[in-house]
Amino acid sequence: MAGTIGTLSGLALGPAPARAGVPTPRTQGWQAVPAPGSTPAAQLRRVAAAGPRLAWAVGEEGRAGPSQGRGLAMLWNGGAWTRTDLSHLSHTRLTDVAGPCSTAAWSVGQPTGTGSPLLRWDGTTWREAAFPGAGEPGVRLNAVAVGADRQVWICGSRGGGAGLLHGDGGGELWRWLDPLPVARANLYRAMVRPSGEVWVGGDQSNGGGWSGLVARWDGAWTVLPPIAGLRLGIADLHAAGPDDVWAVGTEAGIGGPPGRPGNPVLSHWDGTAWTRVEAGFTVGSLSGIAGDAQGRAAWISGWNYQDQTRSTYLRRDGDTWTVVRGPAAAAPAPYLNDVTSVPGTTGFWSVGMTSPTPAPPTEAYTERLEA
Repeated sequence: MAGTIGTLSGLALGPAPARAGVPTPRTQGWQAVPAPGSTPAAQLRRVAAAGPRLAWAVGEEGRAGPSQGRGLAMLWNGGAWTRTDLSHLSHTRLTDVAGPCSTAAWSVGQPTGTGSPLLRWDGTTWREAAFPGAGEPGVRLNAVAVGADRQVWICGSRGGGAGLLHGDGGGELWRWLDPLPVARANLYRAMVRPSGEVWVGGDQSNGGGWSGLVARWDGAWTVLPPIAGLRLGIADLHAAGPDDVWAVGTEAGIGGPPGRPGNPVLSHWDGTAWTRVEAGFTVGSLSGIAGDAQGRAAWISGWNYQDQTRSTYLRRDGDTWTVVRGPAAAAPAPYLNDVTSVPGTTGFWSVGMTSPTPAPPTEAYTERLEA
């Protein structure tokens, strides 16, 4: 399904030259920040920041040949990224991270054995946390979000149905909420609004493929109309309110050769209907979206297949989105998986990998837009 489409990081795609006659995109302030210590092939999938001196980034490393690699987790201390030790754990492919403070962060990952792990950062190291369904076959934890009240929200699946796992701020009390009332659905991203509403995004089967899925939990489920497309999946979303929701992802289209790149998807919900918005490039993907200090969608991370010489972003300019490029020569062909804001500042982090193919010599990669 579209979980492998939301980012095209599993596809062996080579660079394509920039097209003649295409206007040069604007540039603004993004700088590469060294992320040392990853063993190729490596990538960072998601990033979360608690402030200018504290951030976490997770992914995987050591993917070579048939190896599925092992988990990779990094910590930002205000001056540099450092690895955090995962040698006491055996989990691969950490897929998301969220954290409000130095002594509490959460991460989820791909299954090892029978089910997905839930990890908690205690200020010193990552430890596995217990939750209902831990170790059950078919339990998947795909994404995690933490609200201002430190309540934890994890989207995934249990018993064949997609839904939310909710935890109190202390991480002691967990319960699965009523399943999403959509058959054959997958959830890949979650966010919490200041009001406490939880928004989730993913995909749902439409018979011949899949469509984009966005839903809201506020004590009960509200499922928005599908985002129509040809094998379209949502990689991330940002809700400024029930009538101002942005969703980003990739539309795979119909067929094509192995490794065929898809098309970026940018859609807006105004409370009544979805409107597709031009992304500024036509082949590639949109992978993450972050809000500003006022809660409005502000930056989108992406990948432009037709010009891979720099990282690609979309920046909100009033009611329009403008293509912005990252630093030159920072990586051979950087691929971004995520972007997030830095609380208390006007800065942002983005993470990904040094090329669009998770095979050696690809390494973990980060960029920063300082306040």
